[in-house]
Formats: sequence, structure tokens, C-alpha cells
Amino acid sequence: MAGEYVIEEMISAKAIAARVEALAREISAHFAGTDKLVVVGLLRGSFIFIADLVRELDLPVEVDFLEVSSYGMGTESSREVRILKDLRGEIEGRDVLVVEDIIDTGHTIHHVLEILRTRRPARLEVCALLDKPSRREVDVRARWTGFEIPDRFVVGYGIDYAQRNRNLDHIGAVRFLE
Repeated sequence: MAGEYVIEEMISAKAIAARVEALAREISAHFAGTDKLVVVGLLRGSFIFIADLVRELDLPVEVDFLEVSSYGMGTESSREVRILKDLRGEIEGRDVLVVEDIIDTGHTIHHVLEILRTRRPARLEVCALLDKPSRREVDVRARWTGFEIPDRFVVGYGIDYAQRNRNLDHIGAVRFLE
């Protein structure tokens, strides 16, 4: 079971909502003219972000999900990425936007992009809600990023610690009590 901790608000619900709207405008402009954008959410952490983002997109969209795991119940990435649930639809020749909750070491998104590239999408881009560049071990970048954050363990807005706190409407930094 998780040790005792407190959550300190880092990014407010209002700031997240404003940034999601801005990201949606940029993404809609980038993919303007596409017949249907395939938006791929990485489960489970991105589910709230992807729901809010696709509602703001001014494009025809299809939503699909990949479930990947590299954390288990801890706070550190295992660096071993496993696909737990694959896409249902085909992406060959289609425009694809991968929506990620957080890019930390980069191992997860790097692995996902390698897999998706083998399926030959027309365009493959990434939008991440959060980016922690100070932790990067693999050279990957999202085309769109909501917020760059320091090296803190965060929860909320879909992101969990030991399957808790996904339902917070903001992003909070976890501070473990001694």
C-alpha cells in the first residue's frame, strides 16, 4: 500500500482548461483538411485529457486507445514497456495524433512511436499534457505540450499514484511524509 503523502496543487483546473483549448486550436490548424484524424490515447493516464481535447478539436476525429505499462504500482519507470491493449482500428495512410499524459524518461512514448511507425500512418504526431525534460533518457519530443514541469511526482487529471487521485480536476505534486 502507498505510504502517507499530501498533494500540493501545481496546475489548476482553470489553467488546464485554457491550455487544452489552445492546444486544440493549434492541432486543428495543423491537421486542417484531413478527412478524419485518428486520436490515440495512451491509457490509463490520458483518458481525461483526451476526452477534453477531442471535444475542443474542430476536425472529424476517430478515437482509439493503446494501453501501455511501464510503472506498475511505483513512482519510478521500470523502462520496460508492455502493450496491454492494442488499437482496434487500422492507421495505415491515416493522420494520427498520440495523446500522452506525461513524458518523463521518454521510454514509453519512444516505444509506442516505434510500434505505430511500423503501421505506416500518413502523419504521426504527439501531444503531451505534461513534459519533464529533466528526466529524459530517450530523445523524444511532443509536437504539442501542455505544461513543462520540474522533476516532481504528480497526480490528478487522469494521472495516478497506486491507482488513486486520477479524479482530481487539477495536477498536484505528491509530497511523501516521513
